[in-house]
Amino acid sequence: MSQPLQADDVRAMIAEFFGQQMPFHQLIGLEIVSYQKDSVTLSIKMKPELVGNTVHGILHGGVTATILDVAGGMVVFAGVLENMEIIEQQSVFNRLQNLGTIDLRIDYLRPGRGEEFIATAQVIRAGNKVAVARMELHNEQGDHIAFGTGTYMVG
Repeated sequence: MSQPLQADDVRAMIAEFFGQQMPFHQLIGLEIVSYQKDSVTLSIKMKPELVGNTVHGILHGGVTATILDVAGGMVVFAGVLENMEIIEQQSVFNRLQNLGTIDLRIDYLRPGRGEEFIATAQVIRAGNKVAVARMELHNEQGDHIAFGTGTYMVG
């Protein structure tokens, strides 16, 4: 039997996985700013490859949806970790394999203008099989760019 892990250590491993081992996240420059048991903060810096409207130079809507989806998935998985009685590497891996987006709704509030975009997320409801998160995206000036609601398979 393997040694039980601490939730903080597992969150660090998950943050490293989402931030450093997923090629698309690396492509868009996704950074994990903070990953706690009840919240997550992610950021991306604007770069020419992320422009969705070349006339106005605004962030692509798919990048907006991606960062919000990742934030939602990460925060609901943090809740999964908190509810596990014994956290072992294999059980975490098994639960992570089951993590998936069931439904994602994005409301685009204003054009994605800015130098940096910050996504935050909190859990709305956490069940044994399904969890729901609310996510927000702001630019570095605090302008509310978009918000989303995500439903995730967690078990």
